[in-house]
Amino acid sequence: MATGLIALLDDVAALAKVAAATLDDTAGMTAKAAVKAAGVVIDDAAVTPTYVVGFAAARELPIVGRIAMGSLRNKLLYLLPASLALSALAPWAIQPLLMAGGAYLCVEGVEKLVAAWATGADHGGGDGGGDGASGEVRDEASLVAGAIRTDLVLSAEIMAITLGTVAAESFWNRAIVLAVVGVGITILVYGAVALIVKADDAGVALARLRGAAAAPLRVVGRALVAGTPGLLKGLAAVGTAAMLWVGGGIILHGLAEYGVAGPADVVHHLAVAAGGAVGTTAGPVAEWLVGALGAGIAGVAIGGVIVAGLHGWQRRRGH
Repeated sequence: MATGLIALLDDVAALAKVAAATLDDTAGMTAKAAVKAAGVVIDDAAVTPTYVVGFAAARELPIVGRIAMGSLRNKLLYLLPASLALSALAPWAIQPLLMAGGAYLCVEGVEKLVAAWATGADHGGGDGGGDGASGEVRDEASLVAGAIRTDLVLSAEIMAITLGTVAAESFWNRAIVLAVVGVGITILVYGAVALIVKADDAGVALARLRGAAAAPLRVVGRALVAGTPGLLKGLAAVGTAAMLWVGGGIILHGLAEYGVAGPADVVHHLAVAAGGAVGTTAGPVAEWLVGALGAGIAGVAIGGVIVAGLHGWQRRRGH
């Protein structure tokens, strides 16, 4: 009986090791997928605060909460089952869909650049621009519905990028990673959005504190009030850049998968050369920066061609 108990404990230990290894693998895949989706995540975080502009301060967090719940529904009820069905029934379609998503990111990034040059870099960008502040009284329900529709597009990109990262894994690993990425990114994005939209209110509250001991807090409060508009503009700029480098990188990788490896190889060799030129300490940073810059240039080129083609087609239709 003791021998049987020892064998059972050995089996339990072996299963625990397998489970731990699986959790480690899942965590690693989740982190990798989240990094690859960073461009869309940053853009989502940059766009969403514009939806609450013009509403009373008391309505800002409820609106963000409603949009966040809609985002969770988008990811878990619609996109997660669709992604799993696609990976099971038509895995060959994942790479073309990823490249289509990358092209979408490139187009959105280029349109944001064009809008910035034309209007002086309004932080509302291309997404949800019609929902931004216009001086009019806006309907909250309609605005939330429009924001959730915009989120559906961005969430689809996040889930597609994640699916491309874990396409070779088992069904349950794919499901777990997609669910964890979906929930985790939603919490991250809308938690950050909640902090951003209330930063100026927090700054005002700190700036109004009285007493000598509160002097440092008043300085922080004034800095928050003064810095929030710049933060929004900076976040929008980073989001645009991220869309271009992520979208361009997806296209370059997809072309390499289909046998057109030249553009990706050029970017890779330039990045490696840059990393080697600056030494071992800053080498990885330089390599990443040059790689991102190369992918971003590719994104601008790809998005520019598509945007020019779309505008030309629209002009011809107008005639």
